[in-house]
Amino acid sequence: MTKLAAGSILYLDDVSVSFDGFKALNALSFVVEPGEMRAIIGPNGAGKTTMMDVITGKTRPDRGDVLFDGEVDLTELDETEIAELGVGRKFQKPTVFEALDVWGNLELALKNDRRVLKVLSSRTGPEERERLEAILETIHLADLRGKRAGDLSHGQKQWLEIGMLLAQEPKLLLVDEPVAGMTDAETAETARLLRDIATRQSVVVVEHDMAFVRDLGVKVTVLHEGRVLAEGSIDEVSADERVIEVYLGR
Repeated sequence: MTKLAAGSILYLDDVSVSFDGFKALNALSFVVEPGEMRAIIGPNGAGKTTMMDVITGKTRPDRGDVLFDGEVDLTELDETEIAELGVGRKFQKPTVFEALDVWGNLELALKNDRRVLKVLSSRTGPEERERLEAILETIHLADLRGKRAGDLSHGQKQWLEIGMLLAQEPKLLLVDEPVAGMTDAETAETARLLRDIATRQSVVVVEHDMAFVRDLGVKVTVLHEGRVLAEGSIDEVSADERVIEVYLGR
């Protein structure tokens, strides 16, 4: 194992995935450091979703190394085992329990026991309540704890689902297009929320909204045809002629 891999929270090296002859990932390699938030951008078909699927165990790579926390080989584990290790994934469309209120959704997501009947029939202990209160503050829904999840705005549902992932105490949070369909105000609030989370957990954000990526103020990895095309600040990758040609346009 290289020193780079040993000190990382997420390490991908020479990862390739083919579907019926189409190379969704083509020798993809990049590293995310502990405590880092990384933005992943790229055109449709660049391999962003397949990359997330590989990290979370939904898709097995044809070859390559995928290591978590410096040593755990994710290619040998299934989706449940990877989630239990501390890898949380937020899909683009929010999935919350709309009939429950905000607090009930967070209770349901607690790491210790997420069975619905168990949660609904038991009392939350003081330590758990304290943890959920902290999550409510982080996701900016403390004043809406008693509101039915189905009555939340689209952006608020996104924040609630992020909170549900935080309740499971992930070390690495994967977030797929979190601001799609949000208002400008919600988008700005989501950037603040993710920057706050990134002070405690590693975060990988896949996004198309370049203004939002700029607001995050983090290192950007550009994917194209299943591999890394460019890396750097948003200004650096935006000025890269290759990125302009395949993604940003002139």
